[in-house]
Amino acid sequence: MSKKNVNELADLTCLYEITKVLASSSDLRDCLQKTVEVLSESTDMNNGTVTIINPLTSQLEIEVAQGLTAEAKKRGKYKIGEGITGQVVATGTPIVVPQISEEPRFLNRTRARGDLSRKTLSFLCVPIKHGPQTIGALSIDLDYQPEVNFDQQLRFLTVVSGLIAQAVIRIQAVTQERERLLCENTKLRRELSEKYQFANFISNSSRMQEVFEMMHRVADSNATVLLRGESGTGKTMVAKAIHHNSKRAKEPFITVNCSALPETLLESELFGHEQGAFTGASTAKKGRFELAEGGTLFLDEIGELSQSVQIKLLNVVQDREFTRLGAMKPTKCNVRLITATNKDLEKAVSEGTFREDLYYRLNVFPIYLPQLRQRRTDILLLAEHFLDKYNSENDKEIRRISTPAIDLLTQYHWPGNVRELQNCMERAVLICDEDSIKSYHLPPTLQTADSVDDDHNPLSFAAAVENFERELIIDALKKAHGNQTKAAQQLDTSLRIINYKIHKYSIAPSQYKTTS
Repeated sequence: MSKKNVNELADLTCLYEITKVLASSSDLRDCLQKTVEVLSESTDMNNGTVTIINPLTSQLEIEVAQGLTAEAKKRGKYKIGEGITGQVVATGTPIVVPQISEEPRFLNRTRARGDLSRKTLSFLCVPIKHGPQTIGALSIDLDYQPEVNFDQQLRFLTVVSGLIAQAVIRIQAVTQERERLLCENTKLRRELSEKYQFANFISNSSRMQEVFEMMHRVADSNATVLLRGESGTGKTMVAKAIHHNSKRAKEPFITVNCSALPETLLESELFGHEQGAFTGASTAKKGRFELAEGGTLFLDEIGELSQSVQIKLLNVVQDREFTRLGAMKPTKCNVRLITATNKDLEKAVSEGTFREDLYYRLNVFPIYLPQLRQRRTDILLLAEHFLDKYNSENDKEIRRISTPAIDLLTQYHWPGNVRELQNCMERAVLICDEDSIKSYHLPPTLQTADSVDDDHNPLSFAAAVENFERELIIDALKKAHGNQTKAAQQLDTSLRIINYKIHKYSIAPSQYKTTS
């Protein structure tokens, strides 16, 4: 048998083994790892590496690589078009580097090959393509040999990359379907099981759906939760929801605002004190940890704790016991701890104002609550919820929020988040004597043209008049189903003036033709 036939037979055998590996696994990383191992064992190819585009970052990241450490893999990230691998993905065409020591485009970012100037290696890289789309790259090393034709190796690698592409697409489709089914299953469990109903939350934004999923995952565990987010994003509500949907729901939920109490009083409030522990301690007193026994203790504004209280809290978190002020023996406690902060704890740790060991003890299960401006699809839902709430509390029958008012609500940047929106709607309901909330019922900060950037601009007289006129015209058009003549009659003005105002304020009467 000729050498050519022997090589072709070896290639076919290798392809057969690779096909079996790729077809038998549903774990992408596992089957790719086995593929590069087969390449190494069955051929003279070394350092097999599969790089895939991360859809979240649009960067090339090493999925698997033969003989690379985890740290080296982390270094192996490329922008599309960067280096040899990046160019292969950008162009969709293979690249051969006969000798990497003479190729300046070879970045060696993983540093796995050591000093390139002393290496006599060839580098082959082919795209992994799904139809016209390039989704990654397959690369290998070969021992350098002068005047070698790499056509056979390129053809072989191209076939392998095609098999990998099919496996990647298949496994990704299976994974997506599994995630969809899991989401549906989770959704059904939420609807059917009273335990998983977070009825106090109003949201359809993807950011908050992620928060809900995290809450569901952690609720029934004993893990310490750290809630992160700006003031007014609903950290207290999330803490309560986690508690009331946990196996501790029948036990106490105790809240302590760490910024509201001075250091000396806070220590007594948390851990309690014995009679005579200090001047004025005429009787023994239980602390919040004791009051929360079996339930949940929520420490809000945890970033405000002093160093001495941090040390004592660390002991409680580590050993599940504390000592009352003036007591000689520690007291065991069974308390689930939830903490919250709007501070940058990582910065506080680096500055030495927050203990690093306590930070890691508290940061077991962090949940990040998005700002209201990051979940704009929820603004109208929340506004209507608060409208119903304050209608009921104030015996009013305001039926809706007008279109211009909705525009102002959704365009504003809400530095105070949900709390600010709630206060805004309460104010609007109190001052509104009509059947709908109009733009002039909202605070002046929402009505300025620059309100998205600056919440301290006063509303000018001209702007107030324009808002009022726009409201009147839109309401009239709604009642007249877009008929401008009838709208003019309702407003006791001429059709010419109505047409002029409609053009001035860029109002589209046609969109109200079907309004009932």
